[in-house]
This record gives sequence, structure tokens and C-alpha cells, in this order.
Amino acid sequence: MATNRRYSDGCAIATALDHVGERWALLVVRELLLGPKRFTDLQDGLPGAGSKVLAQRLRELESAGVVRRRTLPPPASSHVYQLTEWGAQLDAIVVALGRWGAHAPEQPTDHVGADSAMIKLRSFFSPRPERPWTATYELRLGRYRFTARVADGHLVEVSRGEPHDRPDTIVDTDPDTLDHILGVDRALNKAISDGRLTLTGDIQAGQRLFDAVRF
Repeated sequence: MATNRRYSDGCAIATALDHVGERWALLVVRELLLGPKRFTDLQDGLPGAGSKVLAQRLRELESAGVVRRRTLPPPASSHVYQLTEWGAQLDAIVVALGRWGAHAPEQPTDHVGADSAMIKLRSFFSPRPERPWTATYELRLGRYRFTARVADGHLVEVSRGEPHDRPDTIVDTDPDTLDHILGVDRALNKAISDGRLTLTGDIQAGQRLFDAVRF
């Protein structure tokens, strides 16, 4: 088991919580849903978790088979953490929790990380088969870069890093702004007019991306 604190309950739900029920554990999983991260990147995404706590959670998740550590090939040669095949199955669970939390009676005003904002975009994107379009997007959230691809009105990819090919639309903003405007009518136009977000390239494709995000 991940920790010595077990529920001692044969229910599969209790077994799952034995592995990922500790504080920060599921948020570590959230930070790895879009790809591997170094320890320092995980710290940046989880500023409320101290380094000792984060290191402990990673050890527990690695012991449980949820996360694994690997060394990047030269010249990087640095260690990164990534979800195992079993750990990656938590994707739908974390997304479902996020969708549930988005409808909480009182919404927090705390800072939102870049990965969290992108997962929210992915979670609430609604396919538009009646108005299909295909486009590649580069989303620049401060120093972080993400790729999103829509094919025939369906969101087929959200990943960390710049697109390999030239994007149709570049979205330049910050994580908090992206998080706050998703699913909110006319919020995109206001963010643009306020200078908090810019669209470069195919503006119509950019607007379609945000129009397709609905709670």
C-alpha cells in the first residue's frame, strides 16, 4: 500500500483511497496528466505543498505503482516523474472531480496553475459536429506552452509543449485568466479588450475553441 494509514476496508473505493487518498496525492496526478514533469516543475504547479511533503507523496505514489521516475536521455539527463499505465487511468476520475468541483456553491479565488487551466479546457470542451472545424492551437500561459488540436469539431489533443507544426491560432494569456473565462459568455472578448488575452493567426478558430467550452 502507499502509506501505513489504511482504511482496512475491503471495498474497492477504500482500496483506491489507500493509494491516492493522502493530501496532495491526486493533485500530483493532476500535474502529470498532460505529460512528465521534473520535481521542480511539480513544485511550481503545487506551491502549497512543501518540498518534503511533495517528495513523500511521490515516493508513496511510486511505491503504489501510480507514478514512476525515469531519466531523460542526454544531454538533459534529468529525472522526471510520469504516470504509469495504471496511474493514467485516474485521468477520467480527476476530470470527473474537477467537473463536480466546478459546480460547488462557492468558488475559490485562489491562483490556478497552467496545467489545471488546460485540463479544465479539455474537460469542458463540447464537440461541435454541427459546426466542424480543424485547427492547431498554441497556448502560451506565461512561461508554459501547450498544444491543442481540434479535428472535425472534436478536441483530439491537449498536451504540454509547443506544436510540432505551425499553429493556426496562438492564444497568449495567463492561467488565471484562461481559467476564469472558460465557459463564460462574452468573457473572451472582455479579456481581449482588457489586454489580458491576445489571439494571433486565425481569430475565428480561436473564438470557436472558446465557444465550444461549456459547463
